[in-house]
Amino acid sequence: MTEPIPVSRTTDLGVAKLMPDVDRERAWLLTVDGAPQSYVDLDEPEHLEFEYARRLGHVLDLVGEPGRPLDVLHLGGGALTLPRYVAATRPGSRQDVVEADGGLLELVVEHLPLPDGASVALHTADARAWLEAAPADSADVIVADVFGGSRVPAHLTSVAYAHVANRVLREGGVYLANLADAAPFGFLRSQLATFAEAFEELVLIAEPAVLRGRRFGNAVLVAAHHPVDTFTLARRTAADAFPARVEHGSGLRDFVDGARPVRDEDAVPSPEPPEGAFGIG
Repeated sequence: MTEPIPVSRTTDLGVAKLMPDVDRERAWLLTVDGAPQSYVDLDEPEHLEFEYARRLGHVLDLVGEPGRPLDVLHLGGGALTLPRYVAATRPGSRQDVVEADGGLLELVVEHLPLPDGASVALHTADARAWLEAAPADSADVIVADVFGGSRVPAHLTSVAYAHVANRVLREGGVYLANLADAAPFGFLRSQLATFAEAFEELVLIAEPAVLRGRRFGNAVLVAAHHPVDTFTLARRTAADAFPARVEHGSGLRDFVDGARPVRDEDAVPSPEPPEGAFGIG
């Protein structure tokens, strides 16, 4: 049997590499400009290797009835890890993926094809522009995992953007975002204040070391108009290999501590990660 070999290609927005995992037969790591972006196991799409992806998966599992098909809009494509996860765990789901780098999408579907029967439509477009043109009340879940390089683009951080996302979600819908920051959490706190302008319920999921300001890291934002099952979510995230805390209610309000919502004219990208924060090797 031929050993899989790494694939490298210059795409529209960077240099993408697909590298086989020596420990899992049909699993691949995607990097863009050297930064890990996605991990996919073609034989086991329910396997979420990256901790932030696992936390997003936990929230997705708790939306509506278990196993019920969902209409999911993914902003940011990567190697299509979460669309594969939803297709496996919620058969019959309809999914749209919006990715600015069309060359990256081409590379991924060429070497890591989507499973037969997965209803996943791929769109090369800017995430906010696509969202602004999307029909109202058309998605059960929006998953935002958009990074320009290693930073969340500024135009996806404002109150106006949060209201657009809210318009596209159905009643009972959930918005999820993968963010990144470090102490003193100026970006993360401002994002919580921003999404509080458009959503009634907010939850934040992150490792204790990140929340204590010991290191730069990912944090998952959950926004909805109905209470989130934080008890079950906390139990699941605590059982992960790298346990996370689930912050909500008064604890989250204390964390925001007077941060101001972000307007379009004042929006800035998320902070540049310190060297090696998300590196490999």
